[in-house]
Amino acid sequence: GNVGGLFNGKIVPLIPYAIRGALWYQGEANSTPAKAPFYEAQLRLLVTDWRARWGYEFPFGWAQLPNFGGPGRDWPAVREAMLKATALPQTGMGINIDIGDEKNIHPLNKQEVGRRLSLWALGTVYGRKVPATSGPLPAGHSVSGREIVLRFSHANGGLMAKGDALQGFVVAGADRQWKPAQARIEGDTVVVSSPDVPKPAAVRYAWENFPTCNLFNGAGLPATPFRTDDWK
Repeated sequence: GNVGGLFNGKIVPLIPYAIRGALWYQGEANSTPAKAPFYEAQLRLLVTDWRARWGYEFPFGWAQLPNFGGPGRDWPAVREAMLKATALPQTGMGINIDIGDEKNIHPLNKQEVGRRLSLWALGTVYGRKVPATSGPLPAGHSVSGREIVLRFSHANGGLMAKGDALQGFVVAGADRQWKPAQARIEGDTVVVSSPDVPKPAAVRYAWENFPTCNLFNGAGLPATPFRTDDWK
């Protein structure tokens, strides 16, 4: 439709009816390499614009794009934009990197997408006791010799690997050559290294459209894909 058509048709008639909050599931069309770099600014603008029109800072959550195998897309960049936009106050994100469908851009398991967003809403908006309000989120990192130590928030019940060993981590030195990494859990941290990278500079996790990855918290929620670098 025309630009603004959906907004004028579906959102404007609701202003200024009182709402408790909003949940958003979108981003697939913005995952082309030409559009992905703008998504963080667009999502932030959406949240702040709706709040301004309603006149109060209502809670706003969104579903991070799941795993999907379609070509010609940059899903990691959109997922990162969604992660970064949670810096806005009263926002949250459901992580879905484990419940997508390689061949279907509209995966069928919407119940779990909704359940994960409900944990955030119940725990943060309504003050209810829930096992966790999010999967693990990156909370800083440090280089220690040949290893990089990654810290996480929302490690409720402890970090865990679903399966035997952690998968989905790659590491690179200053030459920006990514190598598969060995990763182990130590408390609320993950320690990453590779014999091929004696001086590690950066780590990425689940940084593919359809990654193999298995870091979860004790509440059974998956960690977000992320990277410690900002390389082009």
